[in-house]
Amino acid sequence: MMNSKIYILIAFVFMFYVDKTFAQGCDGGDLTASDSTSTLNVKVFGYIQPQYDYNFTDGNENSFKFKRARIGVRGKVHEDFSYYFMLETSPFIGSSGDAYLMDAFVTYDKYSWARVSVGSFKQPFSLDVSTPCNALTTIDRSIVADQLVAPQRDFGLMVIGGNNYTKFNYAVALMNGRGLKVKDDNTKKDIIGRLTYRLTNYLTLGGSFRYGYPIPNNNDDSRTSVGGEFALDFDKLKIQGEYIYDEGAYFSGAAGGCGSTPVALGERRDGAYIMAYYNVNEKLQPVFKYEFFDPDLDLKDDGSYMERMTLGANYFFNDKVRLQINYQANIQTVLNVDDDALLAQIQVKF
Repeated sequence: MMNSKIYILIAFVFMFYVDKTFAQGCDGGDLTASDSTSTLNVKVFGYIQPQYDYNFTDGNENSFKFKRARIGVRGKVHEDFSYYFMLETSPFIGSSGDAYLMDAFVTYDKYSWARVSVGSFKQPFSLDVSTPCNALTTIDRSIVADQLVAPQRDFGLMVIGGNNYTKFNYAVALMNGRGLKVKDDNTKKDIIGRLTYRLTNYLTLGGSFRYGYPIPNNNDDSRTSVGGEFALDFDKLKIQGEYIYDEGAYFSGAAGGCGSTPVALGERRDGAYIMAYYNVNEKLQPVFKYEFFDPDLDLKDDGSYMERMTLGANYFFNDKVRLQINYQANIQTVLNVDDDALLAQIQVKF
């Protein structure tokens, strides 16, 4: 049974939330719009995110890397059909270190209330996951989104309705449940969905659900996930938060989000975050985020419970170049371990 925190959060969520796009891919633009600058109606796009990590561990580990390095094409081949294709080329994401196909889908977009996509794309679950990767306010997504919305990408069919100008938006998908680069080897599929409703110009409500069978060669052990989200938009000040509860079977081989290392999960697990950021001007944006993640609600004081505060700032040189600096303070509740981190990343979009 789901614990009382779910009901408290859902009651809270359906008092709050500002809609963000249901981003199937990482670009986050209007995938159905034609590109008037190209006679072939093909747009090449992408971004790179060089990053430096300094970890305040006993050995003071530090490293340069690419958080993401992505390139893709998109366009329309008919007035009612669009396509989207993207490669991940960063050697720091994925088990093999090789470039791989990440997003690739075709969309029938004649009707804005029921656009149909088929291919590989993000699961329609969670505000944090649905936010385009190049538009994340902090360098890392929330721990709970990376750990419980896994796999974040999969093969399937999705129906999407609404847009950034409608009050109600929804997405429902039927997906393999195994993730990318593997063949589905059970006969059942996952059903996943997310919906949002903009109550006023300042807030929108949202919720997500997932029910599926994640274990290879197993049609019996199921997994259930629910999530609630909110965001508030007060002109320069923006606040958003999210809670996710997950229970049942899980597959440890399903990768976490954007190269994160999956942790062992118990029968019931949950987590949440709340984040606030302020647009001082068109260039400077300070941000604060608090989050927690409990991988096993049935175990207490075992050291697996995680809390983190992130303090940072984003500096926009222009609409294509952004610098992010984050200090991650990991809060110890059982073990006294030095594992804070200082992250710096510059992003260039093209």
